Amino acid sequence: MAEHEHEHDDEHDDEHEHDELTEEEAQAEAERLVRKEIALAQIRQYGDPALRMRAEEVEEFDEELRAVAERMTGVMHDAEGVGLAATQVGILRRFFVCTIDGEDRVLVNPVVTQLGKDTDVDSEGCLSLGSVRVPVERTTKVAVEARDVSGEPVSLELEGTAKLETTRETTRDDHTMKFHVVVEGNATYKVAVSEESAKAEK
Repeated sequence: MAEHEHEHDDEHDDEHEHDELTEEEAQAEAERLVRKEIALAQIRQYGDPALRMRAEEVEEFDEELRAVAERMTGVMHDAEGVGLAATQVGILRRFFVCTIDGEDRVLVNPVVTQLGKDTDVDSEGCLSLGSVRVPVERTTKVAVEARDVSGEPVSLELEGTAKLETTRETTRDDHTMKFHVVVEGNATYKVAVSEESAKAEK
């Protein structure tokens, strides 16, 4: 019995040792948290007027656009997000950055051209809503047309997480951010308004 307890204690000690971070790991973790805090400080949060203002079409595909998109991509990664609209950093122009299948993309003047008939509900968060997560109903597939950062046309047919992020950021650009609806708990209505608007534009 005593031997069994001793072995159990040894196993517990081994697990505890594995849980402890090395000095390098601890430093890397601290740096990650600092980068995240700095990035989140650059992102407009719920209540900011910019989040409810309509973004303007991008007309010039120049070095300024590339530089801003590159900076936004860095902020998105440091904040540990997978999508970031220009309006979220106070730039009222219709483009956003996102990560699709592990690849960073810039979608300019995006338009939702087709929505799937099937829907599902999942818990969603947002870099402009802090730790708030709400259940949101969305279509399972979506088609989007846009331009890349050089002005070349882009057509995407997406589903899963990529679909969710692309639709959400497109919705931000096209219809302004209606976070007051989400926070009040009527997330399904918010999405229904956005997606019906997209259908009306077809």
